[in-house]
Amino acid sequence: MNMNRPLLLLAIFIAMPASAAQTNDARPVITRQLQSLMDATSSGDANVWDRLLAPDCFYVEEDDTIKSKADMMKETVPLPKGISGTIKVEVLRFHQDGDIAVAVHRDHETENYFGQVLHAEYLTTTTWRHGADGWRLVAGQVLAEPIDPPTVKLPPAALAEYAGTYRLRNSNMTYSVAAHGAELTGARAGKLPALLNAELKDVFFVAGQPRIRMIFQRDTDGRIVGYASRREGRDAVWDRLK
Repeated sequence: MNMNRPLLLLAIFIAMPASAAQTNDARPVITRQLQSLMDATSSGDANVWDRLLAPDCFYVEEDDTIKSKADMMKETVPLPKGISGTIKVEVLRFHQDGDIAVAVHRDHETENYFGQVLHAEYLTTTTWRHGADGWRLVAGQVLAEPIDPPTVKLPPAALAEYAGTYRLRNSNMTYSVAAHGAELTGARAGKLPALLNAELKDVFFVAGQPRIRMIFQRDTDGRIVGYASRREGRDAVWDRLK
């Protein structure tokens, strides 16, 4: 046995650059740091964000704003009285290339809002860079995960009012709505029908597509004359043919 081998291996490890010797298996470290950031968000501890964010970090929020490190620290304050919550991080994908790592994680938020318990989920992508001070966040983008809203039940007679054929304005594209007792379905020509769920009277959506609403329009006599297909506040207008 070569008794000098342990000393030789130790010397090689010491001589390795920090980016090579300290970046192996970064997923556990970054997972812990992500959870620390979320815990600090709940408690309002800006010092954690100061420690784990790179000076040149930018963060794209779910409200379409792009924020700097200073912005993120300024917003990290204790929650008002009556509001509390927790955020649990679930890392879904992780990729590391040397001193750069990317984590895709789902953030499960539970909020106690003046006695009411609310839940939300966010899909976040964060990019990390390793340096002399360890792994630091350099970029992040948050997406609020859309969920279907609650539904209401409308009587069959009310659903029957929506049945008919509609045409997209300035085109030949048509959409057929059919009432089947307590259910309403809709389909474009040549497509399979989908169940239309009522969010409230005259407002419908398809399960799994909560970003889009069908908002039926009525004339002064209360007759349905068409609907607006609304997505992100923008409407495509469909006129009723029959």
